[in-house]
Amino acid sequence: MYLKVKRQITLYGVIKNIFLWFFSLCCLIPFLLLIISSFTEDKSIMQYGYSFFPKKWSLDAYIYLFSQGGKIIHAYGISVFVTVLGTLMGVSMTLLLAYPLSRKELPGRNILSFLVLFTLLFNGGLVPSYIMWATVFHMKNTIWALLFPNLMVKAFFVIMARSYFQSSIPLEILESGRIDGASEGKIFSKIVLPLTKPLIATLVLFIGLSYWNDWNNGLIYLTDSSLYSIQNVLNEMIKSIQALSSMGGIASSRVALPSNTVRMAIAVVGTLPLLIVYPFLQKGFVRGIVVGGVKG
Repeated sequence: MYLKVKRQITLYGVIKNIFLWFFSLCCLIPFLLLIISSFTEDKSIMQYGYSFFPKKWSLDAYIYLFSQGGKIIHAYGISVFVTVLGTLMGVSMTLLLAYPLSRKELPGRNILSFLVLFTLLFNGGLVPSYIMWATVFHMKNTIWALLFPNLMVKAFFVIMARSYFQSSIPLEILESGRIDGASEGKIFSKIVLPLTKPLIATLVLFIGLSYWNDWNNGLIYLTDSSLYSIQNVLNEMIKSIQALSSMGGIASSRVALPSNTVRMAIAVVGTLPLLIVYPFLQKGFVRGIVVGGVKG
């Protein structure tokens, strides 16, 4: 009987691993094709299509991207600044809001929780948001337009953090801190935060990803190209290439643009920093998701 159960568990493990490997390859292969295509000659793609083994290799797409002066480097600097500052503020605000909501003794806790949940389900729409941020808070064409609107505090992250606090922070530890005379601020900073590293890693990854990939705020609130993030600059490049390619005739004969491969290179340039950062946060990210999803 024991051997039979052991054999069943082993077979289940093999099937599970095969499925996970297959799923991982399905996610990895398209990205691998993306990278290879960005180093392929544009004419080769037009003639033979996309391939893992291209007929001709070329750096034309990357040469075109980085031939735009310091535009790419400047946009990278804007994106890094906005992502780092926005992530720090977003994580701080999320934790400071979620922790009180996780304490049953907070006066008006149910009302505040309802308001947070309400913002998850409903919003005022684009026009009221634009009027508020652009005319009331005067953030149009400022760096703050990339930081505050729609990204800093999200109800989903607050609810996830609140669930983590409720399920992973024992009440006995908090009570012991109060008995020792610690204030709520000291309990939060000295006891709660050291126990929430997986949650913090998860929030850093989610919020940082939102800031890095954001192009909507730049499209709506910015007309000054010197404030464009890397996503907005790359989006403008795609539009320019499409416009030049659609002109045909004289324009296409005078300007040889790697229109197909440059789109692949733009995707690689936009996602490369995330691939570098993610391995350092993966362990805490997975643990934070699992533990934070135990209680709703």
